[in-house]
Amino acid sequence: MNLLLYWLRDAWARLTRTLDGPLCLALAALMGIGLAVLYSAGNESPRLVMAQGVRYAFGIAAMWALSRLPPHRLRNATPAFYALSILPLVAVLLIGSGKHGNLWINLGVFYFQPSELWKLALPMMLAWHLDRGPLPPRLQPVLIAAVLMALPIGLILLQPDFGTAMLVAASGVFVLFLAGLSWWWFAAAAAGVATVAPMAWFWLLRPYQKDRILTFLNPESDPMGAGWNIIQSKIAIGGGGLFGKGWGHGTQSHLDYLPEHTTDFVFAVLSEEFGWVGVAVVLALYLFVIGRCLWIAGQARDGYSRLLAGALGLSLFVYVLVNGGMISGLLPVVGVPMPLLSYGGTAAVSLLAGMGVVMSIRSHRGVNG
Repeated sequence: MNLLLYWLRDAWARLTRTLDGPLCLALAALMGIGLAVLYSAGNESPRLVMAQGVRYAFGIAAMWALSRLPPHRLRNATPAFYALSILPLVAVLLIGSGKHGNLWINLGVFYFQPSELWKLALPMMLAWHLDRGPLPPRLQPVLIAAVLMALPIGLILLQPDFGTAMLVAASGVFVLFLAGLSWWWFAAAAAGVATVAPMAWFWLLRPYQKDRILTFLNPESDPMGAGWNIIQSKIAIGGGGLFGKGWGHGTQSHLDYLPEHTTDFVFAVLSEEFGWVGVAVVLALYLFVIGRCLWIAGQARDGYSRLLAGALGLSLFVYVLVNGGMISGLLPVVGVPMPLLSYGGTAAVSLLAGMGVVMSIRSHRGVNG
C-alpha cells in the first residue's frame, strides 16, 4: 500500500512539475466562478455548464502541454506558428459565418474563431523578432515589427472584428513597450490613429459599429433600441449593491432584460448577484494572475521569455479593462468577452494556452536555447 501511494505521489509530481501552483489556483478559482455564474445566467442549465467545462478541459490540456515545452523550443517554432495562423484568418474570410461578418469557422463539432490564435501568435512572433537584435530596438526592427503586426490585424479588421483586432494590437504594443521602445514611437502611433480615425468613420466602420459608438456617447437617446444593452447592464451592476441579490436571484438576466448575459455581459450578472464584494474578489484574482505573469517575466533568463511572459500578462489586463469598461458604459460595446467567465471556447482555450507558455518560462528558467 505504501509503495502504491509513493508511486502515485511520484507520478503526480512528474505530471505537474511544470505547472505553476499559485497561477493554477487563481485560474481554477476564476473558472469555478465562471461556471457558477453561467449556471445562474443560463437559467440553471447543466448543459451550458457541462459544455463550458469541456472547453475548459481542452484549455487545461493545452496549458499543460505547452508548459512541458522548453522556451527555446517555443522560440524555434514561433515563425512556423505565425505563418500557419495566417491560413485560418484567410479561410474565415471565404467560408466563415457570423452575425455581423465572417468571424467563425464551423468545424461541425464546434465553432472556431481564428482571430483568437493571434492573442498568442503575435506576441510570440514579435518577441522572437525583437530578441534577435539589441534592445531597445532600432528603426529597421521596429518597422519590420509594424509589418508583422499589420498583416494579421488587417485581416481581422476585414472580417470585421474591431474588438479582437484592438486586443491583438495591444498584445503587440506591449511587446514593443517591454522591449524598451522610445515613448515618441507610441506618441507618433497615437497621432497616426487620431489622423486616420475620421476616415475610418466614413469608409471603414459599418453601420452597426457606428451605432455602438453613438450609443456609447448617449445611450439614453435610444433606450429601447441601440441603448438597451448598456442601460440594462448598468441597472444590473447598480442593483447588486454591496453584497448582491444572491446566487440565482438576479432579475436582469432571469427576466431576459439583459442581452448576451452568458457571453459579453456575464460580468454584469456577477455584479448583480454577488455585488461589489464579488466583483472585488474576481478583480483581485485577475490582478494576481497578471502580477504573477509579470513576476515570472522578471525572473526569465532570456529576452524572448521576458518579452512574451510580460506581454501575455499585460494583455490580460487589457481584456479585463475593455470588458469591464464596456458593460459599465465607460467604453463602447465591442463584443469582447470577460476572460474565463464568458461562455465560449476559443477565447478560453487561447487564454489558458498563453498561461501554459508563461508556466513553461517559469519551470524551465535554467534551460537556455
